[in-house]
Amino acid sequence: MGRAIRDFDWSQTPLGPIEQWSAALLSAVRILLGQRHAACMFWGPELTMLYNDGYAPALGQKECRALGQPFRVIWADVWDDVAPLVDMALSGRGTYNEELRLVMTRNGFDEETFWTFSYSPLYDDDGSIAGLINITVDVTEVVQGRRNQQIMQQELLHRIKNILSVTSTVVSASLRNATSIQQARDTVGARIMALARAQGLFTELGDSAEITDVMARSIGAHLDGGDRIRLSGPAVRLSSQQAVGLSLALYELSTNAAKYGALSVPEGAVDLTWAVQGDAFALDWIESGGAPVRPPEREGFGSKLVNMIVPTYFEGEGDVSFDPAGLHYRLRGQLSA
Repeated sequence: MGRAIRDFDWSQTPLGPIEQWSAALLSAVRILLGQRHAACMFWGPELTMLYNDGYAPALGQKECRALGQPFRVIWADVWDDVAPLVDMALSGRGTYNEELRLVMTRNGFDEETFWTFSYSPLYDDDGSIAGLINITVDVTEVVQGRRNQQIMQQELLHRIKNILSVTSTVVSASLRNATSIQQARDTVGARIMALARAQGLFTELGDSAEITDVMARSIGAHLDGGDRIRLSGPAVRLSSQQAVGLSLALYELSTNAAKYGALSVPEGAVDLTWAVQGDAFALDWIESGGAPVRPPEREGFGSKLVNMIVPTYFEGEGDVSFDPAGLHYRLRGQLSA
């Protein structure tokens, strides 16, 4: 920037030829160029801009035309935000701002940025205020990182509350429907492990999960490379809550199928299909080749889970048909945005 300033045609600006600059202006420019922080200065009646190498990235695509431009022109996009601070500096009072939000269009689009900076008055040879110098630090990444951390903390708290709510429902309902202490212990433990596997998806994958990953976690023990459970459907990402609900339903269906249904015999199989049309979501679990199916004598928590609880995650309906040829579960609902 020292070479760029020396070679620039200043005669076309209010500052005039560089050979005619005052000692104060030359001194201020030397201080500017020796400053290792990003820094710029504005001098004269139009607040003509000069800056150092550290400041060039702050200008973005404006950098090619910034030297020698009036403050109000080169930073027209943020002028209304900083004009009061400029007036303070030009009145002799330095300013300091931490993490000031400025929406810049330095690269051709609106860009949210944050800056910690100071404006200080600059004096000419006669002691009058002739401009100001800006020492600045771009803290955009720091602010955005802190903001993202806060969002993650809020999401984590929300997710923990949901996990505890679902866990409480699973435990209380399982105990209520159990016929023995041992059955209650086994059922509660297995269902909580299924919930843990479903939640594990989002530790690894974020706020959503591919439906086949959900299925692999839920019924992975039965997906042995054969055709016991045949999957068919399009790629679709489920929100964290819908993935947890579907995981619990599939775990329940596969567990019952392994105990009493199509997966309890070597020749049995399950067709697990799903379809998406717009936001509409449809899933079918169809068992075949197993022992003849008949409705249970009493409705347990598993039935309530797949017919009532899980469908609420999809704002839809669930239904189990005990067809003699095999159990058929239907889930109809809406995908989350």
